[in-house]
Amino acid sequence: MEKNKGKHSTTWFFKWFLNNQVVTALLIVLLCLLIIFVFTKVSYLFTPVIEFVGIVGLPVIISGLLFYLLNPLVDWLEKKGITRVWGITILYILVVALISWGVVILIPQIQLQTRSLIQEWPNYWRVIEEKFTELLTNPLFEQFRTPLEKTANEIFDSIGQMVSTYSKNAFQGIGNIVGAVASIVVTVVTVPFLLFFLLKDGSKMLPYFTQFLPTKARKPITDVLLDINKQVASYITGQLTVAFAVAVMFIIGFSAIGLDYSVTLGVLAGFLNLIPYVGSALATVPAIVIGIVAGPKMLISVILVFIIEQTLEGRFVSPLVLGSKMEIHPVTIIFVLLTAGKLFGLIGVILGIPGYAAIKVVVTHFFAWYKQVSGLYDDDILEEQQKQES
Repeated sequence: MEKNKGKHSTTWFFKWFLNNQVVTALLIVLLCLLIIFVFTKVSYLFTPVIEFVGIVGLPVIISGLLFYLLNPLVDWLEKKGITRVWGITILYILVVALISWGVVILIPQIQLQTRSLIQEWPNYWRVIEEKFTELLTNPLFEQFRTPLEKTANEIFDSIGQMVSTYSKNAFQGIGNIVGAVASIVVTVVTVPFLLFFLLKDGSKMLPYFTQFLPTKARKPITDVLLDINKQVASYITGQLTVAFAVAVMFIIGFSAIGLDYSVTLGVLAGFLNLIPYVGSALATVPAIVIGIVAGPKMLISVILVFIIEQTLEGRFVSPLVLGSKMEIHPVTIIFVLLTAGKLFGLIGVILGIPGYAAIKVVVTHFFAWYKQVSGLYDDDILEEQQKQES
């Protein structure tokens, strides 16, 4: 009996198929793809779930962002001997006071400047076109005139089409204003309650959910979730703080040089700074356009403000706030931004990087587990252990 068993265990079918790690992995991938295919055929069953997520998605996202921003302050107050409930209450009072100040002072000024900027933007753009035409007539650019004119016409035509399309879509979307207002009302009403319970009982959520997991799976899944929380919290808190600092620096700088619409341009720069790498460049475009129209002196002043802001942000603000950055290559960040922006629009651009960081943590932990159980990376595991011992 044992002889037949040993003979069966060495057959080619068992060796190359049943006991093959690669084949097992391919079968798992095939099963996952099959499950996804079946779900696509019964997607109508998930329509209520998708609609529910669409309703509560925005309040949950905003509550999560505010939680990561305010939770360190609540923890700090708790260490000072103030209970979490009182700490949250103090922060709520400060936030309400800040919002009231913004509604009374800041928002009317931003609204006035934004309306004026939108009205004057066609004139600014017309002056830019005229100056560009004058530049092309300069004898120094004679040999480059034809390709530059072609490129400029294409750029101006594209921008014109974009503005026309945006205006058309805006008028067509007037019918959706009621739905948008309802969504905003739901968000404004629910966010304070969600945020309060997140700040109060956020630390209890992970133990509560992990108690339903099998005993052996609790520790590895807890480690993954804690690592994801650490990565996302550090990124969101750092980016929001840096964006606020950038907005303040630009408002002060543009106001100091006497640039029109300084508050609006500063707030826009802070918001765009949430987009890594690309945001800072986009924030300078309207300021440079206004500087060109105002004259060479103002243009030079705008460029100096941008250089000073970039120096302060790169040398002091970002290292102090962000500390050790996430280990994501800049090229990877660009690809993530392009892909997330194409799939999910503005929300994807803003949340693409923390989403990628969370996926990276899951994949890293899964691969570390697979290395241990597969037996295909014994040499790598031995080298890692030797490095840790040394």
